[in-house]
Amino acid sequence: MNAPLASIAGRTVQRPLGDRKMKEKEHAEGTYLYAIIACSEPREFKTRGIGERGDVVHTINYRRLAAAVSNSPIVEYESSRRNMMAHTVVLEEMMTEFDLLPVRFGTVATSAELIENHFLAPRYEEFTCLLAEMHGRIELGLKAFWHEGTAFEEVVRENEKIRKLRAALQGRSQEETYYERIQLGEEVEKAMNHIRAHDEEMILSRLNQFSHKTKTNKIVSDRMVLNASFLIDRKDGAAMDEAVKRLDEELNNRLMFKYVGPVPPYNFVNIVVNWGE
Repeated sequence: MNAPLASIAGRTVQRPLGDRKMKEKEHAEGTYLYAIIACSEPREFKTRGIGERGDVVHTINYRRLAAAVSNSPIVEYESSRRNMMAHTVVLEEMMTEFDLLPVRFGTVATSAELIENHFLAPRYEEFTCLLAEMHGRIELGLKAFWHEGTAFEEVVRENEKIRKLRAALQGRSQEETYYERIQLGEEVEKAMNHIRAHDEEMILSRLNQFSHKTKTNKIVSDRMVLNASFLIDRKDGAAMDEAVKRLDEELNNRLMFKYVGPVPPYNFVNIVVNWGE
């Protein structure tokens, strides 16, 4: 029988069982997958599994690796805050003791045997190498935002062309100045992108010294300057914290920072699941 949809690292695998069966009142039992760890002995964890049934989180072991799992109905879990938190707190407990390779939220297999024989066994060397690369390392995230109006005020103050374009619009109708307003908007966007690139480079130059890898993610608002993730050694966490604190103190008149972590290395591990037959 074909396996259900597996979703990980932003990719999906076709679910031949069909959505109709997923919506029936009685669901078949499967196995929910949280992470891969280096562990050769069976283990159980205190945190209960997703779904509010009280399922024990335990390991499926293969040689020196283990998949952290819990029993689960074969369902497509909604990305609700409750479900996401249930997934996350399991990883948080494991991170206190293990390096781990996180698995994308909502990954359910039809059986424990499928995870052992079609996931851990054929990809043993791959996962072993990834865990070695992640050994003793954590991910930290940093987002930086301009204060409201800060970047625009800098652009107007420092760019003569924008000041002249802006002044030329005063007292004239929107219809009359339609194309000039478009030109002004383009010039402002170009100037703000220049300031953003400068600020991003400055911040990263201060923090990359602590990072083995840095990933810059998508900018999602006009005020966002930086959206970055850093893979660092645990032992360097305090130094990284202090560097971010100094940046905040020096730049708090222009920028606000949102600093999170440690979290599992979501941005540095890309595992694609394909259960197969």
